[in-house]
Amino acid sequence: MTSRRRKAAERRRRKRQGTGSPPTGEPAFLLVGKLRRPHGIRGEISMAVMTDFPERIQPGVTLYMGDSHEPLKVANIRHQNKGLIIAFEGFTSRNDVENYRNQDLFVRADDRPPLPEGEYYLHELIGMDVVTEKGETLGVLAEMIETGAANVYVVRREDGSDVLLPAIDEVILEVDVGNKQMKIHLLEGLLLE
Repeated sequence: MTSRRRKAAERRRRKRQGTGSPPTGEPAFLLVGKLRRPHGIRGEISMAVMTDFPERIQPGVTLYMGDSHEPLKVANIRHQNKGLIIAFEGFTSRNDVENYRNQDLFVRADDRPPLPEGEYYLHELIGMDVVTEKGETLGVLAEMIETGAANVYVVRREDGSDVLLPAIDEVILEVDVGNKQMKIHLLEGLLLE
């Protein structure tokens, strides 16, 4: 195996290992951004924001980088276009951050902000039992697809087939996070039997 193929195989193996969070249930870390390229010569690096709560990225906050979740304390931030220019404590030159390109940044899941009533984090929905308003079990919520209009929930049935449900008020009637159950109304045509 060539060196290039060996490196590609190692990247695929690391990617399969995930972020250190369990495959189901409560994650240990939540993605908030991705480092891009060094900015200037003073140890700053550009960051793509990947959180609905960018205001929590402030000086003094600890972020965790990469699969190993290396802790980095934010020293300074500046807004630029749709992203941030970020500096970490202890990094003062471009060379200090050069190797951090394309690294994911996380926060600890237990540091996440509470959501308003009726809103949920994705990991709270994944794995929920999905039942109809008549009490019939449809399946388990396996994933969510983000679209331009309404998100789509993928419900995995017992036979392995999938049902796609639009995440709209007419379909999603009730979400019970404590009991891990979602009650839905099946619109005509959603089930192709």
